[in-house]
Amino acid sequence: MKHVTTLEELTTALAELPRPIGFVPTMGFLHEGHISLARRASEECASVVASIYANPTQFAPDEDLETYPRDIPRDKAMLEEAGVDVVWIPTTEVMYPAGYQSWVTVEDVTKPLEGARRPTHFKGVSTIVAKLFNAVRPDKAYFGQKDAQQAVVIKRMTQDLSYPIEIVVCPIVREPDGLAMSSRNTYLNAEQHQAALSLSQGLKLAQAAFEDGERDANALRQIVIDRVNAEELTDLQYVSCAHPDTLEELEGDVNRCLISMAVFVGETRLIDNVLLE
Repeated sequence: MKHVTTLEELTTALAELPRPIGFVPTMGFLHEGHISLARRASEECASVVASIYANPTQFAPDEDLETYPRDIPRDKAMLEEAGVDVVWIPTTEVMYPAGYQSWVTVEDVTKPLEGARRPTHFKGVSTIVAKLFNAVRPDKAYFGQKDAQQAVVIKRMTQDLSYPIEIVVCPIVREPDGLAMSSRNTYLNAEQHQAALSLSQGLKLAQAAFEDGERDANALRQIVIDRVNAEELTDLQYVSCAHPDTLEELEGDVNRCLISMAVFVGETRLIDNVLLE
């Protein structure tokens, strides 16, 4: 596996790779969720490129950019074992050189849910993903369902900007106890980890109710709300029952919906979701 930093090094490395190229963008401190994307890319593509970059423009000033966990040597070893051919680890000087002032903005699908609570987040996400796509020029790009709104935003941007890239959204990878894998899980102590299980448990209860015939959007939301609020250490930010493609909030009977949530467990903000159809 080659490790490159500059755009020039990346271009040289890409020229040597057979196509199709699969691309896995990450912010580092990898877990099995990230590695599942790399493995799938390796199964479906002749070559795999991964990037590691904790993008500062998607963090608000009060968020955890400075404390976000990092372990580049471990990340590189995991990516190599998963079949990645090139790992690109750019610096901020490479991605946002002095005088940088250009942004990619996706409109409607960035406004609800995470966008309503983190208003600058998706401008940073769409901009950095566009820059990564421009540099790597992959045939397929792999993202996780855990960041469900991010996946919708990137699909919309890819279509709107006519990128010839197939966006592949892969299932959530969970801990054995059901907690969705996240780099931020390392912030949780044992008691908080136990409380955080209420997220996946609430979603599982809603899914079971849906499969048993419950179709009312408010009832499905309430099932999740009740389970999360039963934990003293949780602070529920939102539970949504929305259209999976437009992210418009749904009312009444639903046949297909994305139930998603954000919850603080102590100081750690966690997200999770399930697609019901």
